[in-house]
Amino acid sequence: MSETPQLPSVGREWHLVSRPVGWPKPADFALVEAEVRQPGPGEVLVRNAYVSVDPYMRGRMSAAKSYVAPFELGKTMQGGAVGEVIASNAEGIEAGDHVLHFLGWREYAVVDAKQAVKVDPEAAPLSTYLGVLGMTGLTAYAGLLRTASFKEGDSVFVSGAAGAVGSQVGQIARLKGASRVIGSAGSDEKVKLLVEEYGFDAAFNYKSGPVSRQLREAAPDGVDVYFDNVGGDHLEAAIGSLNRDGRIAVCGMISVYNDTEPAPGPRNLARLIQTRGRIQGFLVGDNYDLQPEFVQEVGAWVRSGELKYAETVVEGIENNVEAFFGVLRGDNIGKMIVKL
Repeated sequence: MSETPQLPSVGREWHLVSRPVGWPKPADFALVEAEVRQPGPGEVLVRNAYVSVDPYMRGRMSAAKSYVAPFELGKTMQGGAVGEVIASNAEGIEAGDHVLHFLGWREYAVVDAKQAVKVDPEAAPLSTYLGVLGMTGLTAYAGLLRTASFKEGDSVFVSGAAGAVGSQVGQIARLKGASRVIGSAGSDEKVKLLVEEYGFDAAFNYKSGPVSRQLREAAPDGVDVYFDNVGGDHLEAAIGSLNRDGRIAVCGMISVYNDTEPAPGPRNLARLIQTRGRIQGFLVGDNYDLQPEFVQEVGAWVRSGELKYAETVVEGIENNVEAFFGVLRGDNIGKMIVKL
């Protein structure tokens, strides 16, 4: 049990003040000052060092019922964060420890110690616990290996492949013995990164032509696994190139997150009958039992340099919203993180 006598009196935090219609705009958010209180029994006070912004947060800004509760208007938003404990009123966590928790979008957070996970900044940079060794990494691992039932020799197509999840999916597939790994991304720079840095066998810029045509050219023998981060024309293209007994894992559909009307579904779903294909959605929260083996296997690849990762770091909590907009635009290479 420990307590730091001189604690900050106020900290800045982001509130959602109106629910976005279509693309979010700066006026939907407000940066406010809030009192920083002492941790109560079983709580710790954390000075956040890094906070995460992720595509799924767009869904929480709407009132529509989903797999997670919407952000409350006028209240602090939430998201992954990692930081230093500056006061503790809980057994097992001391001031000076570093923890991962889910009260991001703020400078200081009073966290229930049961909801905080101690992390070691000596074993890996703190920021990696929000990305390659965190929720996004586990998303890639579980989605590819469990949901898509990847097996050695599979041909794998990944959309949003230069993002935090997609770049890891492609590399895990390669390290696990994929016969071919193909990625799509939104710029020539990202395409070059996928092939030269991450070891993808082929990649294409989806803005350069029809996705279906570019995928057929990159994967002339079809694909066995499609990891979907985008939806829309990418999903339709993947169904069109799916091999017999192909599997599609639906992680996200960023192409439709800001639509104000329902997006049309793929026009070629009937092809799944011919290919005996399978589409399955998944949530990382259903796969936390894989966490120990994920950290062991992927952590070893990161330490050895076999699995590479990128981070796009934005400085300052005042730029949190702009960083989030950047994720929706696809500005980031790898994990988008805000350094406080």
